[in-house]
Amino acid sequence: MSGNGPVRVSVCMATYNGQEYVAEQIRSILAQLAPGDELIVVDDASKDSTLDVVRRLGDPRIVLLPNKENKGYVASFERAITASRGDYIMLSDQDDVWLPNRVETLLDALQTKDFVASNFTVFGGPANKYHKVQLKESDSRRWVANLVTTWIGIRPYYGCTMAFKAAAKKLILPFPEFLTETHDQWIALVGNLNQQMVHVTAPTVARRLHDENTTPKTRRPVAVILRARIMLLRAFFVALGRKLGTR
Repeated sequence: MSGNGPVRVSVCMATYNGQEYVAEQIRSILAQLAPGDELIVVDDASKDSTLDVVRRLGDPRIVLLPNKENKGYVASFERAITASRGDYIMLSDQDDVWLPNRVETLLDALQTKDFVASNFTVFGGPANKYHKVQLKESDSRRWVANLVTTWIGIRPYYGCTMAFKAAAKKLILPFPEFLTETHDQWIALVGNLNQQMVHVTAPTVARRLHDENTTPKTRRPVAVILRARIMLLRAFFVALGRKLGTR
């Protein structure tokens, strides 16, 4: 466990049955963290040896928080963010690899705004048309366009590329109780609605493509898409209420 002193960076990771790749990802993260930083790993009741793999790494900066029962990745990320103590919070998936200088690149961006999202590269398979869509730094201040395209689902905001200041937690937490997916789009809505999102054109993460995380080969049913859009619209009004409440 990390100490009780000031923490600069908290990395929040949700794991579930990630034994195959999680150690490589964690090593790529720890290599960029300072001795006083922390990596919060919320394991969502994995059925494999993920917990043992993380424990065997034996790094005091790792804070391991196992869920007693499976609650889903959205609830797991919410728990990790809630437990974070750092001035800056970065999100991470269990099976990617952080590219060199990710931490410093995102920290530099957070000196001007409270939220940041970067681009990414892929490995382990060919990039599909969704992976090829990139964030543009010039779009950072296009708040309305970013909100609309996030709601539509075509702005490439991914949690694994995002970071934010601890001060923003009051706007993010708690997640809306009806939010069952796309916590990253929720955070993007909050950041853009408050005009506090900045885009970093450079990739900071290499996303691993494998059978468990690749985009489905077929389109989701129309009813599922509509439910997701309605959910995000409801989330927008929750975010708006919090924004107005902080004035």
